[in-house]
Amino acid sequence: MSGYTVPMKAADLFAGAGGFSTGAVMAGCSVVYAANHWPLAVEWHAANHPGTDHACQDLQQADFTALPDHDVLLASPSCQGHSPARGKDKPHHDAQRATAWAVVTACEVKRPPLAVVENVPAMARWVLYPAWCAAMNALGYSLAPMVLDAADSGVPQHRLRLFVVATRSRHPLELQLAQREHRAAAEVLDFNAGRWSQINRPGRSAATLARIAAGRQRFGARFLAPYYGSGSGETGRSLDRPIGTLTTRARWAVIDGERMRMVSAAEGRALMGFPAGYQLPANEAQAWGLLGNAVAPPQARDLISALRAAA
Repeated sequence: MSGYTVPMKAADLFAGAGGFSTGAVMAGCSVVYAANHWPLAVEWHAANHPGTDHACQDLQQADFTALPDHDVLLASPSCQGHSPARGKDKPHHDAQRATAWAVVTACEVKRPPLAVVENVPAMARWVLYPAWCAAMNALGYSLAPMVLDAADSGVPQHRLRLFVVATRSRHPLELQLAQREHRAAAEVLDFNAGRWSQINRPGRSAATLARIAAGRQRFGARFLAPYYGSGSGETGRSLDRPIGTLTTRARWAVIDGERMRMVSAAEGRALMGFPAGYQLPANEAQAWGLLGNAVAPPQARDLISALRAAA
């Protein structure tokens, strides 16, 4: 194993907002192709990666013979069918989980030497996960699954994700990833910006007020409080540590004395580790929809850099 000394070509399936692609570029790769079924995601991925060939389509119906040659396949199939946050399992979650089979098809058609698949850790508990792994093994890939926290890559967010590193090698690769210092959420929050409102105003829910009261007891005047959930949803969260996992809607509120506001999408971009100039929709809901589904770019950078060194 001598490592890649030339630029590595990457293809990104289920590319979303482009977190995986951005991390790959940070790691010295050229992203030659990106695809997603959501037109909004393709639009903004193209805005930020104009030199990449884009496709907007259902990847379970894709003709992967048209996929450009590449060294590493990056893929983030739908996580909603696996995530515990989805609530009770429903029939449409089967279709969401099935998107992972598109990765197998792409690897069968193109046989890239390397592939990295990202999802929530619960994917490993999917009833068909052993069969999915067996299919990848049958194609000649050795698999190295690992659960990584984006905070360990210097992202100011605790975000646990499963990464399955697939290599056409006899044995799975053992990667040496950089362990970076954790960053506080306070580093990227701007207390002079945003739309603030008074905490004690008519219509504020009792549950929200209870969470804020609990946070004040622990952290004083300034802290983070989500609008729902357990854990820090009940107790608040210190600004001196990474924020909790960001989702596809604005979930976290910034508390400052008697006022509060939601974390903005611009702050969410920084909390995900995207570059400051990374373009997002002006519509907050659309921007959060893209951010909450993304791979944290510095985490992708560190993983792909380690893969390049070991492969």
